[in-house]
Amino acid sequence: MARTALKTLVMVPTYNERDNAPRMVEAIMALGLDADVLFIDDNSPDGTGALLDELSARHPRLSVRHRSGKNGIGSAHLDGIAAAYEGGYQRLVTLDCDFSHSPEDIPDFLRESETADVVVGSRWTTMHSLPGWNFYRRMMTGMGHVLTRMVLGIPYDATGAFRAYRLDRIPAETFSLVQSRSYSFFFESLFILHKNAFHIREIPIVLPARTYGHSKMTLDAALQSVRIMLGVSRTYRTTPALFHLRIPPAAVRPELHDPQNWGPYWQRSQVMSRRTYAVIASLYRRLFIRPRLHRVLRSQFARGARLLHAGCGGGQVDQGLHEHMRVTALDISADAIRLYHANNPSVSRIEHGDILALPHDDATFDGYYSLGVVEHFTDGQIARILSEARRVLRPGGKVVLFWPHARATSVFVLGIVHTLLARSGSTTELHPAEISLLTSRAMAERIFHDGGFTLTSYDFGAKDLWIQAVVVAERS
Repeated sequence: MARTALKTLVMVPTYNERDNAPRMVEAIMALGLDADVLFIDDNSPDGTGALLDELSARHPRLSVRHRSGKNGIGSAHLDGIAAAYEGGYQRLVTLDCDFSHSPEDIPDFLRESETADVVVGSRWTTMHSLPGWNFYRRMMTGMGHVLTRMVLGIPYDATGAFRAYRLDRIPAETFSLVQSRSYSFFFESLFILHKNAFHIREIPIVLPARTYGHSKMTLDAALQSVRIMLGVSRTYRTTPALFHLRIPPAAVRPELHDPQNWGPYWQRSQVMSRRTYAVIASLYRRLFIRPRLHRVLRSQFARGARLLHAGCGGGQVDQGLHEHMRVTALDISADAIRLYHANNPSVSRIEHGDILALPHDDATFDGYYSLGVVEHFTDGQIARILSEARRVLRPGGKVVLFWPHARATSVFVLGIVHTLLARSGSTTELHPAEISLLTSRAMAERIFHDGGFTLTSYDFGAKDLWIQAVVVAERS
């Protein structure tokens, strides 16, 4: 089936760009893009807005938004982003009007945005990207780049306006977290996108000395940006929640039935044996499983990858992961997803759902992972789980399973505990039965092969006290 073209908008802010605006319009239109073009003019005294209105009469896909005055470059970008969301655009490209950004680079941004959430034009990935720049401008720009790396930890060119945003992947609420309306918008917005683990990619651009205009960055504006930068860093250290998207708790779907009855496992049980087990399990997750999971996921997936945590449970193991990956957490237990949300307020998405029938479109995720889940299902159900995982993964996507081994120390210890409980007359089960423990690498290879995957990694050993085999397989 043919891929549907993304609805695209190109946005250019202007202030006193009468000489540049007509040639920018013609340059963009000459590219033959399937895109609309929006100019946002801040009531330019030189008549730029009126001239753009005349041009829009000749170009049906060109529109102009007039603002009351010079309200700041960041404010113009926020208005353009809001207009793009309102217009139902899935992709937005932004660039300056003074030809320091070459319109001929727009197709490169569009191409890279097929797989990235944000594409940033970088002046620092190749040599000779600033031809003709004088010492002062080169020094000011270089200092800004160094400061955003050192103060905010942003590893990208964070002060440039040449960008592409995938608005269909970035919630509109993301930009409501940005406070700056001046030049600081650029590094503050990228800082927020970075901290919320959106997939950011740089592409090299060349910025010649401004031929058609003059630099709008004054020393006062630069110093004000530094003050804002230090303020952002200080606020993030004290109140990081101000920079993270907060999603509402997942809506419980009453039609879903949990046949394994996980509710008591995730509730605060009054039964002493369950309470004791919950404490030990929580400690084990924090000390062994969480660091190992984070290492595995960061070795298998790029920053900003979209992952599905299927059977997410209470989410202790995911704490600290959401600045690196875009995680959708799903569980059939309503108690589990409520606990997950409490433990992970900055998760990308939480859903009440069934791993045997995932509520997601095909090819939605880069990766799928679960911990201590598949051993509770029959062979036929595991085949369905892998079939659903394969369906929602993009080509080349990977599955990561933490699968308890039949010879795991936990299996031996819990076997003894359950025997003692039974002899004491207790019918308490510490967790649902483990009916499909992993016995060998060969078993994993067979199951994944039958499910349309190729096993790429298998690890069972001392790293987590011989409990979980970590299995990685790639969608064939």
